[in-house]
Amino acid sequence: MEDFDDTRLMMKMWLEKRGYRVIEAETGEQAITLAQREAPDLIIMDVMMPGMNGLDATLQIRQYQALRLTPIVAVSAYGADEYRRLAIQAGCNEYVSTPFEPTALAELITSLLADGKSSEVNAQSSDLEH
Repeated sequence: MEDFDDTRLMMKMWLEKRGYRVIEAETGEQAITLAQREAPDLIIMDVMMPGMNGLDATLQIRQYQALRLTPIVAVSAYGADEYRRLAIQAGCNEYVSTPFEPTALAELITSLLADGKSSEVNAQSSDLEH
């Protein structure tokens, strides 16, 4: 969910090449709508988007029970620690500044998706115990 068309296209092609299905949003409002409708396994959220920014969209996405555990990675050209802190406070799991190292992003995505599967199993086990 990146507002710069070239970066978004590059990221989309890179992810699809690795077997991921990509759903794109151009604005924060679209990101919220698509997240609710599609229930993605992971969200890559641009911090600076037209209309509602990515951090405000993240705050709203986290209000939905079905999306509370969905990993969200904030992406921004701003590498300052302040932006990372704001992204984490908004509910993002991680913050990546562009340009990024593709292998590092791949490892992060794999890790977050594996953690998500582990959380689902733990939640289901917990439900069965009560």
